[in-house]
Amino acid sequence: MKYWMVMWLALTTGALAAPRDPGTPGQFDFYVLSLSWSPTFCLTHPDNEQCSGKGYGFVLHGLWPQFARGGWPASCAPQQPLSREALPKGAALFPTAALLKHEWARHGTCSGLEPLAYLEKTDTALGVVSIPEQLQPFHTPASLSAREIETLFRQSNPRMGDHGLAVICKGKVLSEVRVCLTKDLAFAGCPRSVKTQCRQGEIRIPAQR
Repeated sequence: MKYWMVMWLALTTGALAAPRDPGTPGQFDFYVLSLSWSPTFCLTHPDNEQCSGKGYGFVLHGLWPQFARGGWPASCAPQQPLSREALPKGAALFPTAALLKHEWARHGTCSGLEPLAYLEKTDTALGVVSIPEQLQPFHTPASLSAREIETLFRQSNPRMGDHGLAVICKGKVLSEVRVCLTKDLAFAGCPRSVKTQCRQGEIRIPAQR
């Protein structure tokens, strides 16, 4: 193998293996509020405490700092632990303690906020977004298209623009809805990096348990 080819392989391999820049706390452009459709999660995690017959529909996955150019900061240093005051607040927002701790460590630390302030902001963000009546627990249809889900959310949130959310699927099944918000928690247009990822036509919406 020629020298230039060896060097090219070394450089590209090194670039691919390089650790990701964790980012700087507070340095981001907007938030994504991610709402997970709990019954879909429970199809593959039936033993999780979230799935013990609580009848959840949409649950909080997280409030994620994002970059307008695409991507996001993650696991920002220093990794400040959740405070004693923050734990009960987080327990009221997230379906499990494990998810709370994961989301704070991976996303919350990049918000530039103290743990309790980040969770209070998350609580406010949840209050900004109205879940459509047709997607409330035990009132959901068996299937809808991603476009129909987008329309329902826009109808329930008149201030949301035409490109203010994305619907995420796992195969042919509804997984999440992701809403774009400014740093002040106003509705925002999603950049190209936040887009619907579902097949055309109807997708399945598993029933609550």
